[in-house]
Amino acid sequence: MKPLYQRIMLKLSGEILAGETIFSPEVMNRVCQELKAIRDIGVQINVVIGGGNIFRGNMGQAQGMDRATADYMGMLATVMNALALQTCMTDIGLDARVMTSINMNEIAETFTRRRAFEYMHNGRIVIHAGGIGVPFFSTDTAAASRACEMNCQAIFKGTKVDGIYSDDPVKNESAKFYETLTYQDVLTKELNVMDAAAISLAKENKIPVVVFNIKNPGQLAKAICGEGLYTIVS
Repeated sequence: MKPLYQRIMLKLSGEILAGETIFSPEVMNRVCQELKAIRDIGVQINVVIGGGNIFRGNMGQAQGMDRATADYMGMLATVMNALALQTCMTDIGLDARVMTSINMNEIAETFTRRRAFEYMHNGRIVIHAGGIGVPFFSTDTAAASRACEMNCQAIFKGTKVDGIYSDDPVKNESAKFYETLTYQDVLTKELNVMDAAAISLAKENKIPVVVFNIKNPGQLAKAICGEGLYTIVS
């Protein structure tokens, strides 16, 4: 298979890593195998992972916590997920580095663009954790921002469904599947795939967003090569 993109940003939700517990070893291993498959065909990989399987900012707000504190706790949750993913990658022979937007040098390296480029050029996977380091921004926005910084050619959003639908296909069997959309379509139709700030960043920097089912074995590699079922926003 020949990849259409040589450098990508993969955005994963925290829930993707969860099974019956916060971390599912089986799920994490499968995700890492997907990453190994595209690394082996020469793709340089950046990953941003959410923290929703551990803590959600809106969960904290619902309990009376102020938004900023809840978001900072969410950032720490993304670091925990990143470390778990890095460990799984190491176990299958992938070389990965966790880089954080918040200084915590005893745990992970603080993000610098120059060092992240060095890691990529040496075949390492860069896992970006901690969002963008400030509250009120989602990990979707962090993924789009880091994708711009790292000169990624596309953002791949791994979800539990095959792409973008007009409605939740689990709840509505009549939901329409979209093969292609424009950035403006996503914004005007209010399609809940990434937040408006992330889509606007991708639009401004002309980075396509590919939405695919990470639970479908091999679909990440297929989508990177322009095959299989997915939605592309451009």
